[in-house]
Amino acid sequence: MSGIASVPSYVVMQPTTLCNLDCVYCYLPHRSADRRMPVAVAEAVAAAVAPWATAGRFSVVWHGGEPLAAGREHLAALIAPFGPDVEHHVQTNATLIDDAWCAFFAEHRVRVSVSVDGPRERNDERVTRAGRPAYDRIRRGIGALRRHGLPFSALAVVSRPAPGLATELYDYFLELGAEVLGVNIEETEGVNTRTNARDAAAVTAFWAELVAAWRRAPRIHLREVEWSLRYAAAVLDGTADGLLPRRLDPIPTVGHDGSVVVLSPELAGFTDARYGDFSSGNVLTTPLGEILAGAARTPWVGEFLAGVEACRSTCPYFGFCGGGHAANRYFEQGRFDGTETEHCRNSKIRLLEGVLEHARDHQSPAA
Repeated sequence: MSGIASVPSYVVMQPTTLCNLDCVYCYLPHRSADRRMPVAVAEAVAAAVAPWATAGRFSVVWHGGEPLAAGREHLAALIAPFGPDVEHHVQTNATLIDDAWCAFFAEHRVRVSVSVDGPRERNDERVTRAGRPAYDRIRRGIGALRRHGLPFSALAVVSRPAPGLATELYDYFLELGAEVLGVNIEETEGVNTRTNARDAAAVTAFWAELVAAWRRAPRIHLREVEWSLRYAAAVLDGTADGLLPRRLDPIPTVGHDGSVVVLSPELAGFTDARYGDFSSGNVLTTPLGEILAGAARTPWVGEFLAGVEACRSTCPYFGFCGGGHAANRYFEQGRFDGTETEHCRNSKIRLLEGVLEHARDHQSPAA
């Protein structure tokens, strides 16, 4: 893996900066303001996406704020310029989902991922703007999805790994009916300045326990665990070098105003005295393909690529993670050319070690 690919596998779109919740660990800087994406921005992105989508599977991910806060009419107008070859995904807190939204998802073939952290007592930091628990509203939204037979994924944030939690979470999402589950250990990122330093043994044990829960009833696609197992198998087969792409996916995030931030959606909306607003261009003035072709010349991106090379030369886990994420380096270290972060430790190193720990504890005795 070296440099940045000129063609992404998906684009992240911000239909509005507004979110109707005020989660304690949220990283978003402008979630109290309703700054909506003009249709002209979607049209510009769609023009660039069209040839990429006809060449292979391509996704547009609607991510806020809370994307549904843009309203059905406006979101439909933003989706309209994209052709039939594009897959649409939405990451939502589910509190606004009702029968009308379910009909919208079905009509526009939008795949839904819900942000929910597990049972009621695990959602104490997902709150409304008035500071009230959002859990009942989240469950009502999920209930609507299930009533309409719409499949959904789930994304859970874990702030305090502890014994028994992984099993509890897996059983919950199994009962909930999620088809795919992603698990994020809370990150120090954006406006969330809480430390994400965690006890190494506790985090490793959490991941090992999650593997054990999944193996007992492997009916959910468990994002992190399945990738770890695939990597471990490739190492044993001697094919690990072929797992990572040759170049980094640029993951362009198109902000509500058309500005494009590559590599880390979490950087969108922030500014820095050294790096400016982190954008590599704006689709209202420059075609997206042209922006991506020149993205490596963005000063902070060049610094990040130097950090990736430092990881390659110093970290035995490089083949597993490919050099980490730009936003985690910036928000933890204040720059992009550092190496190991707390995020690396929690969600890469200890993840893989947890998977291997489970494998060691459950290996068959020698004949």
